[in-house]
Amino acid sequence: MDKEKLGNSDMELTPIGFGSWAIGGGGWQFSWGPQDDNDSIAAIHKALELGINWIDTAAVYGLGHSEEVVARALKTTSHKPYIFTKCGLVWDEKREVTNSLKHIRREAEDSLRRLAVDAIDLYQVHWPKPDEEIEEAWGVMADLQKEGKVRWIGVSNFSVDQMARIMKIAPITSNQPPYSMLNRAVEATILPFCEKKNIGVINYAPMHSGLLTGAMTKERVANFPSDDFRRNAKNYQEPLLSRNLAVADFIGKIGERRAVSAGVVAIAWTLHHPAITAAIVGGRNAKQVEGVIPAATFRLSEEEFSEIQTYLTRNAV
Repeated sequence: MDKEKLGNSDMELTPIGFGSWAIGGGGWQFSWGPQDDNDSIAAIHKALELGINWIDTAAVYGLGHSEEVVARALKTTSHKPYIFTKCGLVWDEKREVTNSLKHIRREAEDSLRRLAVDAIDLYQVHWPKPDEEIEEAWGVMADLQKEGKVRWIGVSNFSVDQMARIMKIAPITSNQPPYSMLNRAVEATILPFCEKKNIGVINYAPMHSGLLTGAMTKERVANFPSDDFRRNAKNYQEPLLSRNLAVADFIGKIGERRAVSAGVVAIAWTLHHPAITAAIVGGRNAKQVEGVIPAATFRLSEEEFSEIQTYLTRNAV
């Protein structure tokens, strides 16, 4: 499959990477509910076998557990993907998560240990919160890069203003924003800024946390586990839920013409934007990975893209 260089780095990424949020498991503030570690490892192995060359995780996913599962998976495969992780969300002994950019060096050491690597390929500030701490935090990130503990440094969920502020301290390799048909906020200023400044973009939630897979139903939503964060997400509640499932049905029909799922079409729609380097796609088991792997090569025609844009405009999405 084709690869694209990420920003100012030397990393050539496959169009989709393996996202490790859900495999952190249940029992924490932003979980996707219970998850079997063996299924997670099988999903990672399948993604690597099918050619995916990067994994995105974060310290906070499962409060360290996602990073540990990634490490376990890599011990039993000959594939050597790029490993990306994030900092800036910390937790206490009560497992309560807070934003803090005061402990990045400690967080980096903890992530290196959990991931069992000598260096993190891309280290990202997860959220620019508190805002007044981002300059100091970026200075620490730059120091970690100079020391060789991380190879490249990036941000996630940063605004144009916040990126401009920290660029005065050290270059930004990448930004990781949410981007899907149901969340297009970054199109106005963030994506153009990244494209102009050669900041790579790896978007998360291209299928909007499962809503655009074509497999989501109202019944599934009603039966989410109590610790699945999506139970309280606005796009999973009416009246938006019905609208969003209709979007999934529409793009599913486009997918049927070319024997791919609605989810693959949703991912391809994000990759159509010239500022997007690659998309993060989660998978909770090997079967799910096999279902989305066509997104690594599938591309929308201009006619198909225009058809989707017309639908989104008419339906105020």
